[in-house]
Amino acid sequence: MGWFLGLGIAGLVLLVLSLLFDGVLEGVLDGLGGGLDGLLSLPVVAGFVSTLGFTGAIVLGTAGTGAGVATGAGVAAGAVVGWVVWRFSRMLLRGDGTVPAPRGEDLTGTSGTVVTPIPADGYGEVLLYLADQPVKYAAKAATPLTRGTEVWVESVLSPTSVAVRPVER
Repeated sequence: MGWFLGLGIAGLVLLVLSLLFDGVLEGVLDGLGGGLDGLLSLPVVAGFVSTLGFTGAIVLGTAGTGAGVATGAGVAAGAVVGWVVWRFSRMLLRGDGTVPAPRGEDLTGTSGTVVTPIPADGYGEVLLYLADQPVKYAAKAATPLTRGTEVWVESVLSPTSVAVRPVER
């Protein structure tokens, strides 16, 4: 049972090291086929080894079977845990993938608020929301606009400035 507990603890230590030294230890497994799309990544190996060890110790201690049966149960449970960790890490790395990154051109047609008054033929500032994040832009308008006026973006003049018009209600 000592060997199984040692494997379980070694797997946990390996997992903690992989979290603490994020990416530094990943190169260790690259030469062993770590490029198999993350199948031999450190978290997967750590999950497999610790599950094999702890499951083997539990089966050996409770069922009273031999080391062969305990090892078989540990390998089966470790394979399941390793597969789950691999799938979970692929899901995290892949992300949604369907939503493109927001661009400045996406501002056209959005509403905002004047935060620095816009003089006639001059620039002021407006607060707009790009991807649900508040962003302050320099703004130009055909007519003077006071602070707090709700505006619509007519066009994007540059990466940092927009042309706006007041919202008509």
